[in-house]
Amino acid sequence: MNIRMVMLTSAAALAAAASPVFAADAIVAAEPEAVEYVRVCDAYGTGYFYIPGTETCLKVGGYLRFEVYGGPNQKGTSDWNARTRAQVQFTAKSDTEYGPLTGVIVLRNNGDNSSTTSTLDSAYIDIAGIRAGLFYSWWDDDLSGEPDVLSSYQTLHNSIRYQYESGDFYAGISVDELEDGAGAERGTNSGNAVGIAAAIGGKAGVVSYQLIGGYDTDTEDGAIRGMLFADIGPGTLGLAAAYATGINSYYDESEWTVAAEYAAKVTDKWTITPMAQYFGNYGHNATDTDFSSNDAWKVGVTVDYQIVDNLYAKATVDYTDVDHEDSVTKGFFRLQRAF
Repeated sequence: MNIRMVMLTSAAALAAAASPVFAADAIVAAEPEAVEYVRVCDAYGTGYFYIPGTETCLKVGGYLRFEVYGGPNQKGTSDWNARTRAQVQFTAKSDTEYGPLTGVIVLRNNGDNSSTTSTLDSAYIDIAGIRAGLFYSWWDDDLSGEPDVLSSYQTLHNSIRYQYESGDFYAGISVDELEDGAGAERGTNSGNAVGIAAAIGGKAGVVSYQLIGGYDTDTEDGAIRGMLFADIGPGTLGLAAAYATGINSYYDESEWTVAAEYAAKVTDKWTITPMAQYFGNYGHNATDTDFSSNDAWKVGVTVDYQIVDNLYAKATVDYTDVDHEDSVTKGFFRLQRAF
């Protein structure tokens, strides 16, 4: 029995050794899904790319800015203050039967010490010459230097406007909500005031021009402003003039003003812009019902320097002298990285 058991056991072991061993089913990797790489969109200029799966082109840009201001009462009783700003802009464009459909969103964050303030700086829709949303008005345009004062209060409004463009000429009309205008500051605006603005402008050879006007329905006063630029010699001459019928949300710095500058392109990297401005009937009277009888003048200079591509430095200083008031000197230094 012992011999038989040994033989049976040995036979079973040999049979087991001779039997094939089957592995578990192999793991088959899933086929990778096709990836649609980002395509460059050159239909609207540089920097645009197609949003994957769509025919909409998107551009992302913005800047990072550091500034130091100097002058009386820059922050409380301090004569200087530093600030950092970060701004990002998203621009989306696509073709339609009415022409390009544009959407713009601009996000801005201002950092002052440990506190920051985030804002929606602009957001609007643009198609067939019609623009609707939150955007800067024509009054935000000014001379290329920093010290000039050619608008008042806020130039950023919730607005709807139409602008016709043909070659180097444009003309338009805008309806603006004036929440932060003259009426709100003086307490006469019981609701959101409405402003009507219009503009014409263009370019003819080496000369470009703009003529704009605005009427504040709350204060029942308005202003008109003209600007002209001409390429002369190594730079550009800029001239501007404005007149206001009374205190209004578009211009109330003075009853009238004239300004001039010359942006001299010294080298490819350096631009120096001296300016001067005169104000007639500067500021408001004691009852805040009309302009004062004081005149004022201002002079200043702005220096721009391109350090490398997309990195810029700017410094400006100006001096203002108002009748029967102390003169004021102020300025700032700015370092900005664009992308």
